[in-house]
Amino acid sequence: MSAPSIPNLLTLRGSRGGSRGRGRGGSHRGSSSGPSASHDTTIQGTDADAAVSRLSAVELDYLIDPFASYFVAPSPPPFHSGPGPGLPTPRRLPIINRGTYTRTTAIDILIHRFLSSTFSTGKPRQIVSLGAGTDTRCFRLFTSSQKHQNIHYHEIDFPVIISKKNTLIRTVPALNGILSPPMPLPNPATNQSYVSKQHANPETGNTLTLHPLDLRFFPSAPSSLPGLSQECPTLLLSECCLCYLPPSTASDIITSFTSCFPSLGLVIYEPILPGDAFGRMMISNLGARGVTMPTLAVYQTQEDQERRLLEAGFREVRSRTVDQIWEEWVGEGERERVDGLERLDEVEEWKLLAGHYVVVWGWNEGEGVRLEVGRGDDDEGDETE
Repeated sequence: MSAPSIPNLLTLRGSRGGSRGRGRGGSHRGSSSGPSASHDTTIQGTDADAAVSRLSAVELDYLIDPFASYFVAPSPPPFHSGPGPGLPTPRRLPIINRGTYTRTTAIDILIHRFLSSTFSTGKPRQIVSLGAGTDTRCFRLFTSSQKHQNIHYHEIDFPVIISKKNTLIRTVPALNGILSPPMPLPNPATNQSYVSKQHANPETGNTLTLHPLDLRFFPSAPSSLPGLSQECPTLLLSECCLCYLPPSTASDIITSFTSCFPSLGLVIYEPILPGDAFGRMMISNLGARGVTMPTLAVYQTQEDQERRLLEAGFREVRSRTVDQIWEEWVGEGERERVDGLERLDEVEEWKLLAGHYVVVWGWNEGEGVRLEVGRGDDDEGDETE
């Protein structure tokens, strides 16, 4: 495909109704003051776009997520007047909805591999989500039919983002019906962290801890964060988060975990291939929004991403592009179901776009941590063995 015919990603990120937003490819971390405040605000704004993309996929039956709507703000005036909900959620293009579905499915599969492989340890399993933002995965896990137990979920993000999530948990019945009101914890690193317990089923031992922290000032010892123990199996998640940090800072965060967490897994979702025509247009379009990804210049290929994890100390490393995940991890019957939701005319564009995003993951096999995935593994795993 020649460069002029490559789809404009600023167009792809929009809705059919012309709404602002894009498929989730950004993140949201940094401080709220100083010379970088404007860039921080721009990066934070991509989380709102991601929430809309998630809700678009949910409302079209790509995904099941009863919590997605609570994290999308109603349309403001002049589009929304008077009490009650705003306009219907903008519908993303089919190519974006499929991307949201595939990425979400891939990370869900890896999380469930982690949980099933560490179930027999009897220890709490820790999931640490960097730049979690409006992500609803914690709520979905805690209400899953798998009846997960001993999950200590940690979310780290801008103080303003954590404050909003804290408020939602306190005020939205569907959320505070699952979790207790967040209670403050002393935290020398971030001044204040908050913990919520799954009070609907307290016997599960599941908790959510919110850490308001600029990742550019991440502590050298992650276990200094309240409730985070280096003795427990831990899974670290970065969905387009570390790519917004300087490469050295991103590497330091990863090695701060690998150096003292013997039972560790890591899942990263990021763009790749900035050097071809599509990649250059992708970077240009992100730049038009004021968004830069410093690590993209360092980890340009799938192989670079795998090398990154090996150099950080992971013994086992794997990767798949989003188009590979769609073909290899999503079963034939499920692909047929998703294909039937919307007509996808942009097949070549889908392969281009999906080929420019990768999921890379690694693990050390302490405490039984294993993240092996086979073809057609679109299941939730099993914690009853």
